[in-house]
Amino acid sequence: MDGTEDLMIRLQGVGKTYADGTVAVQQLDLDIPRGELVTLVGPSGCGKSTTLKMINRLIEPSTGQIEIGGEDVTRLDAVQLRRRIGYVIQQIGLFPHQTIRANVATLPRLLGWDKERTNKRVEELLDTMGLDPATFADRYPHQLSGGQRQRVGVARALAADPDVLLMDEPFGAVDPIVRLRLQDQFLDIQARLAKTVVLVTHDIEEAVRLGDRVAVFEPGGRLAQFDTPARVLGGPADDFVAEFVGADRGLRRLAVTPIDRNDLLFPPIVHDTETLAAAHAKMDSDQARWAVVLDKDDNLRGWLGADAVGTGTVADRAEPMAAFVSHDASLKDALATMLQWDAGWVAVLDGSQFLGVLTPWALHEALRRSIAAETEGLQLDAVSVSSSGPLH
Repeated sequence: MDGTEDLMIRLQGVGKTYADGTVAVQQLDLDIPRGELVTLVGPSGCGKSTTLKMINRLIEPSTGQIEIGGEDVTRLDAVQLRRRIGYVIQQIGLFPHQTIRANVATLPRLLGWDKERTNKRVEELLDTMGLDPATFADRYPHQLSGGQRQRVGVARALAADPDVLLMDEPFGAVDPIVRLRLQDQFLDIQARLAKTVVLVTHDIEEAVRLGDRVAVFEPGGRLAQFDTPARVLGGPADDFVAEFVGADRGLRRLAVTPIDRNDLLFPPIVHDTETLAAAHAKMDSDQARWAVVLDKDDNLRGWLGADAVGTGTVADRAEPMAAFVSHDASLKDALATMLQWDAGWVAVLDGSQFLGVLTPWALHEALRRSIAAETEGLQLDAVSVSSSGPLH
């Protein structure tokens, strides 16, 4: 088995040269597995949008072969092909004089679906997009916010349940706050629907945040690198990629590096029913200035400083803990939480169960290990760090 049966999209030697001799895309080879979200990123004029449009033949390739699901699309009727592929653009392109219901139902109507099936699909998709059908289905586009219109555009693209979804700068026309919210919502939808998505963006942060893999194009239509976000940020293929992703790529890499349990540190642990004297004895033995406070079920209850004095139990003197993140968060989430609460460490939880802590030192070592693992082709647990690091 060569793995091709798991590919949804394959581009082999695909190029586009216009009549005036302008080369938009050079001999592009690109394999996109089924269910993967791939982002195409690069400066203006690098061929990323041209590549996207060649997949559904809005632009005809000059050379090469394009396959979707193992089928050569250059041999298919272009109109029929496009009806099998979802397409979302920055301008959204909703029909202004049609209701939201009618907009989403456009392709099912063209495919001859009956009214009952079409209405069921429209309401299902609006619900998936977080737009209550009872509230939004009979409104018109001008009655919706930009973010709501963009979600309707995605719903319309998904109406016929396509295997492939093409998105050209889909979140570029909204403000940064709405953009982040739409990205989060789309990632949640993609996790549930597992479509094969090709998304064009000029924003490297969006590319690495959304993509399972990232294709970086350089001017002249050459593919400079195609790899995971972590590898693109941690090991740029050449000087162009390094310059494009920026000198702060290490910070960007934090956003695509998950917390690994091997990177957690373990301060003294005391339980809320213990006496203060017993808690101080544990901290003194570890020469620690603080301890994590848990209940009898090891749920996080706060922290206790070595300067806490008095009699009674730990529960009487424990401080609440605001600086915590879930175990499935990124290193960026952990750092942001530390900064938000001006904390020297952040607790890592599985639900409410305490797993350990990350300090700024441990976070830095985690990033170093992740980069080393990627560049050296090793498993994370095979990469050593310098020491256990300070906890006090």
